[in-house]
Amino acid sequence: MASTETFKFILVLLVAILALELIARRLRLPSAAALLAGGIGIAFLPGMPEVRFDPELVLTVFLPPLLMDGAFYTVWSEFRKYLGGILWLAVGAVVFTTFAVGVTVHWALPSLPWAACFALGAVVSPPDAIAAKAVLDKVRLPRRLMVLLEGESLLNDATGLVLFRFAVAAALTGAFSMQDALLSFVGLSVGGVAAGLVVGGILVFALRRIDHVFLTITAACLSPWAAYIGGESVHVSGVISVVTCGIIFGWYQHDVFTANVRVRSTAFWQVLIFLLEALVFILIGFSLRGVVERLGGIGNAVGTLGIPILAVLGAVILSRFVWIYATDYLRVPLARMVGRKPLPASPRASFLLGWAGMRGVVTLAIALSLPEAMPGRDLTLAAAFAVILVTVVIQGSTVGAVIRWLGLEGERHVDTTYLSEPQASLLVEGAQLEAVKARAYDDEGRLVHPRLLEQYTYRVSVLERYNATPEAFAGGREAHYDLVLAAIAAGRAELLRLHRSGRIHDEVLHYLERDLDLQQIEAENDRQSPGS
Repeated sequence: MASTETFKFILVLLVAILALELIARRLRLPSAAALLAGGIGIAFLPGMPEVRFDPELVLTVFLPPLLMDGAFYTVWSEFRKYLGGILWLAVGAVVFTTFAVGVTVHWALPSLPWAACFALGAVVSPPDAIAAKAVLDKVRLPRRLMVLLEGESLLNDATGLVLFRFAVAAALTGAFSMQDALLSFVGLSVGGVAAGLVVGGILVFALRRIDHVFLTITAACLSPWAAYIGGESVHVSGVISVVTCGIIFGWYQHDVFTANVRVRSTAFWQVLIFLLEALVFILIGFSLRGVVERLGGIGNAVGTLGIPILAVLGAVILSRFVWIYATDYLRVPLARMVGRKPLPASPRASFLLGWAGMRGVVTLAIALSLPEAMPGRDLTLAAAFAVILVTVVIQGSTVGAVIRWLGLEGERHVDTTYLSEPQASLLVEGAQLEAVKARAYDDEGRLVHPRLLEQYTYRVSVLERYNATPEAFAGGREAHYDLVLAAIAAGRAELLRLHRSGRIHDEVLHYLERDLDLQQIEAENDRQSPGS
């Protein structure tokens, strides 16, 4: 495809993304499922060009920013608190699934070498950060389950990639060493953490010294690729490097970003992540065409590989349930043996963790990177796509219903070790009031800022009353902010009327409009705050 045609093709995909996203919202479907199905439909349209992927390019372009987005918003204290559970999923579940799928494939196709069977298992074993984020963003879960699923999706790719590399090497050379595999995994993981610390430290140091808004945003947006490419270039885990860098950046961004940079960069970053996520699932859908053509058509693919693919699907889904239920019930006696008081095992929570194992771009990219001489390559490609399709479309589309069926949606845990939003707001407003009081009077004791003193005193008094009797404000809070938003809308309409009639200059329009925008953002945030 010529460069101009490629650009036009990308524009068509972007238009398709908008349409599919609107359809998903209208039908209340997960965006990932709609985009994946839409990509399949578009790929088989007559006259549609064939799309070929460079697996390394796919990983390098899409994976770093999407991993960074998850790591950036990771709550470090919760991540550290549940790190044991996260590793049980990110390492233990991936290894167990790889083993279970390998055994199942060898049972279905005894002629396929063991190493090739385990390579297939490594391809389909790691749940995907992109697929998980696309689904979890649309549901409400108890905090512990959300942290476990998000943390798993950030770390398990490293496990899957290490297992895959050793399985492929064993299949092609016939040699495998468990000791070398373990040492390699530890080395890649520790090295990835070190690389992420270095890149994150350099990033924070640089951002403190850049005082231009666009340069700051540009430097911040380059950081995920810097961490990933930097880690891979020194032969450590680029995935863990990005996650480490993202956690550091997320922790320090409150210090290094100004308010102006934070508002602008958040808007830009959210649009970028939306487009990258959408393109990933569209391209996964397109990849089906190449797989089908390589296997000689859908009928031939189903006829020759249908039973092994069904066996792989069953092994992928069931092995995750087996691992999670087994470890959840073993966790309680093991914790008591070391003197800890664990949370009791929850069959409902375990079922949800087992169901939320969506696969995505990493599985596809790994499968496409298989050498041509790899035994069972066609089966691996077909099985990888089938696993992505089933887990994203079926499991991803039904995870919200499963949450409601299990009764987990209403079990959002409130951690009393943290202050609530109204309690924290009271302390912040109190600090602001003290600052105003200290400067409200001049050196002779005369009040020179009465309006500010009155405003901040009133805000503190309202928060004090709200913390004491929140039920007294029931309904009134929303009505208050509805009126504030109506007043802002009226001001905006008058501002536009003045501009359209030629009574104010564009510079005045932009200045006053920015003020109204900030007022609206503040009012909408307050109306939807956790304490309301």
